[in-house]
Amino acid sequence: MADYVASMRGAALGARLRRLSAMIDGDAARAYAANGILFEQRWFGVINQLALNGPMNVSRLAEALGISHPSVSEARQSLEKAGLVQSAPDPADSRRRLLTLSPAGTAFVARLRPMWEVFDRAARQLDAEAGEVTQALERLEQALQRKSLYARIMDGIDRPDGGAREG
Repeated sequence: MADYVASMRGAALGARLRRLSAMIDGDAARAYAANGILFEQRWFGVINQLALNGPMNVSRLAEALGISHPSVSEARQSLEKAGLVQSAPDPADSRRRLLTLSPAGTAFVARLRPMWEVFDRAARQLDAEAGEVTQALERLEQALQRKSLYARIMDGIDRPDGGAREG
């Protein structure tokens, strides 16, 4: 049977990216599990930023990772429940909370660091084998920043009076 998503090429870009993300995340989860490590892939960005940069609030984490505030908040809640992250009032702004690695989180990162180095090498090998796909993804991200998919779609939708919509 033909691969519908692959046959659609650019028209199925979102589906293709979701499928690749699921494959990569699934393999990462299998690697953690094979090594007896309970780790959720969505934790990586937050826990790694805290390990690299020290205490950060959710807004700074979201900005550094280029993801939404709610996504960071969900990861924070899960990491706190797992005992890997703790939060405290931000001395500079009492409305915010600073996240830090807990002692268990610091030990966990130390245990994971060698595995993350292997992940990094494997990802670089895969990227090279695939023809530096991360460069193409960077160009895609820049194109979307210049003009969103939404704007491109709306530009192409005809109005009832026969004219194209104005952007």
